[in-house]
Amino acid sequence: MSVVIIGSGHNALVAACYLAREGRRVRVLESDTVLGGAVSTVERFPGHRVDRGSSAHLMIRHTGIIEELALDRYGLRYLDCDPWAFVPACPDTGAAPIVFHRDLARTCASIAAACGERDAVAYRRFAEVWEPRARRVMRSFGGAPVPGRLLRSFWGLDAGDGGSALSREFLQSGDALLDTWFDDERLKAALAWFGAQSGPPMSEPGTAPMVGFAALMHTLPPGRAVGGSGALTEALAARLRADGGEIIAGDAATTLTRRLDGWRVRTRAGREYDAETVIVGTHILTTLDLLRAGGFDPAPLDDWRRRIRVGPGIGMVVRAATDALPHYPGATPEQSATGLQLLVGHRDQLRLAHGHALGGRLPPRPVVLAMSFSALDPSIAPTGQHQLSLWSQWHPYRLADGSGWPAHAESEADRIVAELDRYAPGSAASVLRRHVQTPADLESEMGLRGGNVMHIEMSLDQMMLWRPLPELAGHRVPGAPGLYLTGASTHPGGGVSGASGRTAARLVLRDGRRIRRWIRR
Repeated sequence: MSVVIIGSGHNALVAACYLAREGRRVRVLESDTVLGGAVSTVERFPGHRVDRGSSAHLMIRHTGIIEELALDRYGLRYLDCDPWAFVPACPDTGAAPIVFHRDLARTCASIAAACGERDAVAYRRFAEVWEPRARRVMRSFGGAPVPGRLLRSFWGLDAGDGGSALSREFLQSGDALLDTWFDDERLKAALAWFGAQSGPPMSEPGTAPMVGFAALMHTLPPGRAVGGSGALTEALAARLRADGGEIIAGDAATTLTRRLDGWRVRTRAGREYDAETVIVGTHILTTLDLLRAGGFDPAPLDDWRRRIRVGPGIGMVVRAATDALPHYPGATPEQSATGLQLLVGHRDQLRLAHGHALGGRLPPRPVVLAMSFSALDPSIAPTGQHQLSLWSQWHPYRLADGSGWPAHAESEADRIVAELDRYAPGSAASVLRRHVQTPADLESEMGLRGGNVMHIEMSLDQMMLWRPLPELAGHRVPGAPGLYLTGASTHPGGGVSGASGRTAARLVLRDGRRIRRWIRR
């Protein structure tokens, strides 16, 4: 069986590796000259390996994919981010930092010192309750989102108060969950900001599991791939080539046409590739464009496009080369520098930023997630230098005043750096060079429509068996046999998990077995 895969995002490459491992002839077509989409690393500054998108990998190490594909044999090595998160001392009140270690007891001790004994006890119980729930969420990510399978993923969870009470806890907002468990607002704001890395604000229904996912970090914390986020892509590409797969970069697919015996993909350079099976790993709207260009019925395409919500954009990022790590008062670099630095003190800051973004306005005050992974992996920066990634939410793709991002990119980057400097004085002066990625830049460089790093909104009605729409949620397109979908536009959504790619590959293999059985009969 011949398979063409459009796109080289990590989900597409995961699918390619599983199929090539089973002897399928796999060819990957990538429009960019850099493989991996948002899971890629390039030299932005001399001697600096800088991520283009994701930096910390939270989910893929919980899926088993790395072990199943033996990616360690192809150079992939992860370092534990431990401590995995850090909340600086409050500049206004002097309240002590909060350090989230992999070790739960050490985390609770830090919470007790910063927030009080009651919240420390509550956090221990929170982790004990939500760790098995988060594991079941990860289990639900492991296959196609059909109702029976999703139900089995959660079967056996403790529902001492009844199934309706348990389902309510999953469907509540992250903010409601936090208010139920904790008193200290800094602790609640930090966990809300962690949960918001999935995209939506924690005021939305169904976001409680995004907060609850923090409990799983005490089992296995986020991982930092040695050499940068793109090391995952490099290992996947090496594995694929070792199994006979082919990767063609720098030539975008332009049309996807159904033929009697399969599909034909035409590229910008005029090349044509015929295959029995095609897996598309691009943004779902890009996939619909390819089908339209290939003559697919425009009526369902128009309907799907109208109903899929990309959203106003999520955020922007400043990548900086520095001559020092951020110095947070009351904390050592060993406590602060290896994980996610959650620069927020109150959830109102998150709410205001999101509300302004919905109206096409910049946040009154940027909410920043700082990462300084050169402290963990010195190979990404020259000797004597460090590297920072400053991610900020929410920043709209379209600005209400019509001015466009070129007029605001540098001034907004200044505000983001200033926010870090507020918590870690002297950080702004340590910046040697910087590279700014606005929502418009994220779209133009990596094909992230509307600047949404999750492809489409991660709201309740666009998750699980509704992602991106109910009729497209099975990783297939109605009326397009032999065509499969993968990537962040599909279940389980954005983030670095690889789960969507593995699911698409399993569907291809399963369908192939069914066809062979039918022929034999």
